[in-house]
Amino acid sequence: MTLAKAVVTGSVYRAPEKRFTQNNVPVSSFVLNIGDREEMLIRVISKRTALDETVSSLGKDDRVLVEGRLQITTVKNESGAERRIYEIDANTVEPMGAVSGSGAATASTSSNEEIVKFSQEEFSDELIGEDEIPF
Repeated sequence: MTLAKAVVTGSVYRAPEKRFTQNNVPVSSFVLNIGDREEMLIRVISKRTALDETVSSLGKDDRVLVEGRLQITTVKNESGAERRIYEIDANTVEPMGAVSGSGAATASTSSNEEIVKFSQEEFSDELIGEDEIPF
C-alpha cells in the first residue's frame, strides 16, 4: 500500500547493496534508522540510475536525507504472526554533513560551495531581553 510522499532523515543502519532485476535494471537498497533513542528502521529502495553513485558511496552510520513514496507491506513470519515492513521508494537521497567533536558543524558541499563552520565562541549565553522581542 502506497501512503504518501515522505521526507525522512536518519543514519544508515545497514550498508547499501545492489542487485539486478531479470531485465538488468539496477536496484539499490539500504536500511535507515530514523529513531533518536530507539531503533525505528525503514528500508530504502532506489530504482533510479541517477541515484546509484550516491547510494553506493554510503556507509554504515552515515547521515542521509531521503525523499520518496512511503509504502507499508504486511507479511507473515514462520509462526504466523503478521509484521509490517516500512519502505521508501526513493526519489532523492542526499548525504548530510557530520558533526565533529569540536563543536563545529560542517555541511556536505559540492566543489564550488564554501564550508560554513560554527564554533562555540560565536554563540552568546546571554538571554534576549523582553524589549528586544519584535512581537
